Amino acid sequence: MSESILSQRLSHVQNHLQVAPCAAEEESRIKTPIESMAEERQKATFNVRELTYYLDGGEKFTKVREKFMMELERDPTFRMYDMYDVTKDQIRERTMEKFRTIVHYVSAEPVPIFTMRMQTISLIDPGFWTRFGVHYGLFFGALRGSATSAQFSHWVSKGALALNGMVGCFAMTELGHGSNVAGLETTATFDETSDQFIIHTPTITATKWWIGGAAHTATHCVVFAQLIVRGKRYGTKSFVVQLRDTHTYMLMPGVNIGDIGKKMGRDGIDNGWIQFTNVRIPRTNMLMKHTKVSRAGEVKEPPMAQLTYGALIQGRVAMVVDSGNIAKKAVTIAGRYAAVRRQFSSNPHDVQETKLIDYAIHQYRLMPLLAQAFAFHFTGVETNKLYEELMDKLESTQPGDASMGEVIDTLKETHATSAGLKAFCTWATLNAIEACRQTLGGHGYSSYTGLATTYNDFAVHCTWEGDNTILTLQSGRYLVNCYREALSGKSQPEGVEYLNHLDTLLTQGCAVKTHDEILDFGVIQEAWGVVTANVVKKAGDDFETSLKQGMNPEAAYEECSQARLAAAKIHSFGYVFRRFAQAVRNAPEGLRPVLTKVCLLYGLYSIEQNSGFFLQYRYFTPSQMDYVRSQVNVLCRDVRQEYIPLIDSFNYSDYMINSPLGAYDGNVYEKYFEQVKKQNPVGQPHPYLPLIQSLLRRDIEDDEPLEEDDDDDE
Repeated sequence: MSESILSQRLSHVQNHLQVAPCAAEEESRIKTPIESMAEERQKATFNVRELTYYLDGGEKFTKVREKFMMELERDPTFRMYDMYDVTKDQIRERTMEKFRTIVHYVSAEPVPIFTMRMQTISLIDPGFWTRFGVHYGLFFGALRGSATSAQFSHWVSKGALALNGMVGCFAMTELGHGSNVAGLETTATFDETSDQFIIHTPTITATKWWIGGAAHTATHCVVFAQLIVRGKRYGTKSFVVQLRDTHTYMLMPGVNIGDIGKKMGRDGIDNGWIQFTNVRIPRTNMLMKHTKVSRAGEVKEPPMAQLTYGALIQGRVAMVVDSGNIAKKAVTIAGRYAAVRRQFSSNPHDVQETKLIDYAIHQYRLMPLLAQAFAFHFTGVETNKLYEELMDKLESTQPGDASMGEVIDTLKETHATSAGLKAFCTWATLNAIEACRQTLGGHGYSSYTGLATTYNDFAVHCTWEGDNTILTLQSGRYLVNCYREALSGKSQPEGVEYLNHLDTLLTQGCAVKTHDEILDFGVIQEAWGVVTANVVKKAGDDFETSLKQGMNPEAAYEECSQARLAAAKIHSFGYVFRRFAQAVRNAPEGLRPVLTKVCLLYGLYSIEQNSGFFLQYRYFTPSQMDYVRSQVNVLCRDVRQEYIPLIDSFNYSDYMINSPLGAYDGNVYEKYFEQVKKQNPVGQPHPYLPLIQSLLRRDIEDDEPLEEDDDDDE
């Protein structure tokens, strides 16, 4: 062997030996998922715990929520790790087991604290939250809101509060009617001879439908039916009807009930259908706080029908709050996974693949959703506060009081605002859940990663307590009325205050001297005010045009329905931004810088998504709109730097998240794999092995090879 060949071989060996240390060095620089997550937490420029306190309303409430989370996690009836593999019947059985635990707290805790408990439960088990809420929120809430004081005391003594002796449900929706409550077909005809009401289902479409708790559980029900006295209809009123014997659980005479079956989500609720065949109840079972029927058959209507709106607002406000809470959960799962999932490499010199969260397009997918979650949280807090203040005013104000007119105006505003926000926030949150699920890639299709089930459970928010499109149109109708009042000189309330400046606002443009001045809460708020005023004006003008063409008001409202829908949506964007901006202004000084970035991102991203309106009404020039778009990208990069600390401030434990991909420590792969193996043990008996064997071992009658096609030789 020549010396040159030996020299070449020696050189090859030396080169080979030099690679190993480099590889070892690179391997030592590769971060594990846990290390990647820890790295993200070091980027915080604010006190995470302080932000948690601010979101919760103070340190006291944070500790209360943490106490609730710990109690739920330790309670075996609230085990949730296996919820993705249980049957409908098993879920319903577990739901009833949980009642024993939670019912104790109804009377043991103050209402605000118990409300916080239920909000915590809604995050981990929305099915139970709804099932429990059917009795306390709907059935008991109807008693509290529509019964006289004597009636209320009577039903409390029967066990309505203690859930002892009766289980309630709430029968408003029918097979043929939902949002149109005035069109319900179930009848309640007064029989003067017996001093009773006869509850009857006259048609198949009058069958009560989707009634939570009716299928197997409820003994009593608040039924919405058309009041008929001496042949005259007085509209839809509410009546307490017993469904089952409280001892034998047999159906009462004339009552037929069935289960409506498997649903998209929330299977812990036994939704059912109810038909009444001439069921008689005492006259005093009609809830008479507002409309009254005497023994002699005299009907006394309330002096102000608007006072009955209050009962509708509570559920809608609760869904605005729930939207913020669920949105925070979704962005937590998606964000923590994005912080540790690595894919491809954006830099050829990197020794490790790039985090998803470091890709600009992933930032654009996630950061605005985080900003929206914060916006909905603060909007929910403020809306709930406004609702509580309104209820205090309603309870302390009597017909004839000098302040009644102001209270009624506040009631109308809150009713319309809650309707619009319920639709706006639930629609946006449902879309956000799906967007977050898709950021998980293929893993998002697994039930164990949490967001598929979250989507199915949350979707009902868009159609119950009022269909979202109908509620948005109601909000738009209110805006048209406010616009018409503003034209007549009547001052408008704070929620639509921009209508008080129509003379200057409608033609106003962005007067900043430099593009950077757009990055100001005042400018963004003014932008939404100008655009919203113009969009509301368009709806109002369309309505007036229809009236001039000879249409009656109802037909005119229908004719401008698309304009009303647009007006309500744009109004909600501006309303939510104002609530978010005010919350930032009220925040502790140390939190304002980071919250300002998040709020600016929400405001500018929302403008970008609705850019056509801002250009159409010439508030922004095309150049200014280009700047808005560029700053959205800049803010996405800025917010990305503190995404993990920001979602940590939501303070959801791993138990509450219930997704291995949203694990706090970032150890997503091991936890995901462990859950899959735990729920699907290896080595279990094959459920359909005989079918597979029969397929593989079947006799094939014709095993001759196929003849070649003549075309193959051509």
